[in-house]
Amino acid sequence: MSTATTTTRRVRPGVVVLWVTQVVLAAMFVMASLPKLTGDPVMVDLFDAVGAGQWLRYVVGVLELAGAIGLLVPRLCGLAALGLTMLLVGASLTNIVALGASPAIPVGYLLVAAVIAWFRRDSILTATRRLARR
Repeated sequence: MSTATTTTRRVRPGVVVLWVTQVVLAAMFVMASLPKLTGDPVMVDLFDAVGAGQWLRYVVGVLELAGAIGLLVPRLCGLAALGLTMLLVGASLTNIVALGASPAIPVGYLLVAAVIAWFRRDSILTATRRLARR
């Protein structure tokens, strides 16, 4: 006779929605980073218009890709969302100040990343405490 017990985990819809949102945002950032990293002429021209040099295109592309990967890692997803939020603040300001363009798209992504960071705030605090102990 077997006395093994089976435990079932209850799936909470809010957790599922949060993870789906993170996966979708990660996919968006992968798609945004690849043209920057591969030297797409549109991105080269855009970063020329910003006037900071092409090194910034690579930095932004790497940060976007790292943030996208971080959104998919449970221990890093909160910090990744927070980092992407900060990156998007810069993108929004760049659109307004340097390009004279509408900041609607980066602000939209910023809001999604900020909501993820808010709901993952416990993981952010845990990660920062863990880093502070080192």
